[in-house]
Amino acid sequence: MIGLILAIIVFNFIAFRTNKRLTVNQIVHIWTFTIAFQLIFDVIVEFKYHGYWYFDKGVNWAGVLPHTVLVPPVNMMFLNWYPFKNAISKQIAFMIIWVIGVLIYEVLTLLPDPWGYFHYGWWKLWYAAIIDPILLLILLTYYKWICKLEKKAISGQ
Repeated sequence: MIGLILAIIVFNFIAFRTNKRLTVNQIVHIWTFTIAFQLIFDVIVEFKYHGYWYFDKGVNWAGVLPHTVLVPPVNMMFLNWYPFKNAISKQIAFMIIWVIGVLIYEVLTLLPDPWGYFHYGWWKLWYAAIIDPILLLILLTYYKWICKLEKKAISGQ
């Protein structure tokens, strides 16, 4: 639990302290999208098939924290720092660096209690290595859509 609480504090502090791009509206959208998308994915992989779990198998109150206040600020940082106006090669490099960082963090969450809080069932780290870029691309697509909707709302169309 110590590792989770430290991560929540650090990730939220960094996300909000360094944010220069995201509007409050975008933050609310990203936060809500992240929680909903993670819960949909986890209902299947975590709860139905027991691929992994937070703390203990099954639904528990401690598991609410990683689902609601851990991943959203990470997604904020990713979007805030994403090199949208740079060459595709820089965008790909950024994505690779982020996936490596997420994988390293996932390994740290597997440490024994009190530092770790994540546990594998049949799930393997390389599954995350394959899925994480896809999830980040979905996040990017969602963010671009929200930006497009904001521009449309401002222009009155």
